[in-house]
Amino acid sequence: MLLTTQAKRPRRIVVLVSGAGSNLQALLDADLGGRVVLAASDRAGAGGLARAAAAGVDTAVVTPGDCPDRAAWDARLADVVGAAQPDLVVLAGFMRILGAQFPQRFPTLNVHPSLLPAFPGAHAVPEALAWGVKVTGCTVHFVDEQVDQGPIVAQEAVPVKPDDTPATLHARIQAVEHRLLPACVALACHDRLAIHGRHVKVLPGD
Repeated sequence: MLLTTQAKRPRRIVVLVSGAGSNLQALLDADLGGRVVLAASDRAGAGGLARAAAAGVDTAVVTPGDCPDRAAWDARLADVVGAAQPDLVVLAGFMRILGAQFPQRFPTLNVHPSLLPAFPGAHAVPEALAWGVKVTGCTVHFVDEQVDQGPIVAQEAVPVKPDDTPATLHARIQAVEHRLLPACVALACHDRLAIHGRHVKVLPGD
């Protein structure tokens, strides 16, 4: 199973954000079987930090510009996250690629605005529109050493409308993300996710 501790206690969750933090807000509002203990960002002005502070959650900023190189930033971020003693890390609109050692140290979930493996990377929504797909969606997956290629926990489809723009399509995808991500985090917090190779099995509840 994904998360194990000697004592049954609320799981400690660290959320990484780069932007407005709407997915972070969805996590803060949900009954997860765990609690967000830290929100960290690569940007000092990220709106998600204000959302976290308003909810009484500790915040931290680790900007690449404050570190001499990429390896130093990777190490600094991992140290900040590790100090919060998380059982789970969640990427909620975090727009940086993590170092390969990060997901080896911390079980990490990510939400991505496409039906992976289609359209990985930072431009999934405009790429889906440019490709002319009729259906896209969102994916919650475990993070591994490769970008947007970790084992998939859950996906949900979102139809593409003929008059969609990147903004309108992304808004409808985000509405699904706000339901799907907390549901998957709750499964993890209740020890109901097990990874077998590329397959994630949802275990029965109590």
